[in-house]
Amino acid sequence: MTHNPVLGRSSQPELLVLHSVRIQGMADDDAVAVRFGLNEADTREILLDDEAYGWIRKAAFGATAGWSMTDRGRAEDDRRLAEELSDAGVRPGVEQVHEAFGPLNARLLQACTDWQLRPEDGDRLSVNTHTDPDWDAAVLAELEALDDELAPLVSELRSLLARFEGYDERFSAALAHARSGRGEWVAGTGIESCHVVWMELHEDLISTLGIQRGA
Repeated sequence: MTHNPVLGRSSQPELLVLHSVRIQGMADDDAVAVRFGLNEADTREILLDDEAYGWIRKAAFGATAGWSMTDRGRAEDDRRLAEELSDAGVRPGVEQVHEAFGPLNARLLQACTDWQLRPEDGDRLSVNTHTDPDWDAAVLAELEALDDELAPLVSELRSLLARFEGYDERFSAALAHARSGRGEWVAGTGIESCHVVWMELHEDLISTLGIQRGA
């Protein structure tokens, strides 16, 4: 797998901290810092500032707790992303990648559905019990194909905006876990599964372009 060595425009830490909360959905201080390789102390300081501005708030869901974004925070992130995209002059390139990403996204969602469900006896919603090795092998083969097609897209994105670096490596790592027999790495939550990494990239792409999810 070859990677474009060129890294595009670097984003300001203030943008990266707020955006990290957005694309992860909910994240604690460490997860926010780790996402873009930021200094932990600086990250905590920016998070507290963001909280004071009403852009993020502490949230808990079951056993998981962390920061989540408010509507005001989303609007601020939208403003910063639009400004960065305009200043860097890379909108056409990001739009081109987003267009190529669309068909891959549909295939990824289908593959994750096929991993979780296996229609049987006319029941489309039968749970996949993973007792049919051929069915599971076909899903993993599709994820492998998507892995290959994702690499050049991420390479192009990172040459435009450096913060897109690493999505392909993270997806490949999750797929390697899945291929080694740890099926939760296909579509599991709470880990950097194929599905979680892909959804982060999708959110990153559409928020960068100012597209509403589902539009």
